Amino acid sequence: MTLMQHLLKGFWKENPIFVIALGLCPALAVSSSLVNAVGMGIAATFVLLGSNIIVSLMRKIVPKKIRIPIFIVIIATFVTIIDKLIAAFSPSLSASLGIFIPLIVVNCVILGRAESFASKNGPMDSIMDALGMGAGFTIALIMIAFFRELLGEGKLFGYAIPFFNSDPALIMIMAPGGFIVFGLLIALKRHMEAKGDAR
Repeated sequence: MTLMQHLLKGFWKENPIFVIALGLCPALAVSSSLVNAVGMGIAATFVLLGSNIIVSLMRKIVPKKIRIPIFIVIIATFVTIIDKLIAAFSPSLSASLGIFIPLIVVNCVILGRAESFASKNGPMDSIMDALGMGAGFTIALIMIAFFRELLGEGKLFGYAIPFFNSDPALIMIMAPGGFIVFGLLIALKRHMEAKGDAR
């Protein structure tokens, strides 16, 4: 696989949310607004990129029996860094995301990429994989948040949208709304793939 293929696979073919279905807890919990979705996407991408690079560089010296605890320590280091940065530069976002930033440590997307990819590939491939998966995760969060915030609050990025803000469907910003949008987006993706295969 080329570097570009490693980058692009996370966008569509192996999207961590819509295909692999990893990291759904934070995806559905924080995607009630576009600001939260972008913030979580950037944070997860930062952690994914940093941990993939370090795991890739250490892959030949890490004993197989203790690789998972070592990966978790590496991931936790980057989570602590991004948590402190968000708290320092955007306290409102930090308060809004709450516990979901520290929980990136156990996000299956991050640990899964460290175990299945970075521990078996060189730094450049791991960087492209991290950027692709991080971008795919962020795009998925933004797509879910777009519909939830628009339909549930009648707003986008906190700004009222005419017609939609007159009588919003509050269920869309609650947990059931997250599952409804998530399910419909997966159905749409599979429908588009089926039409593509039919051609």
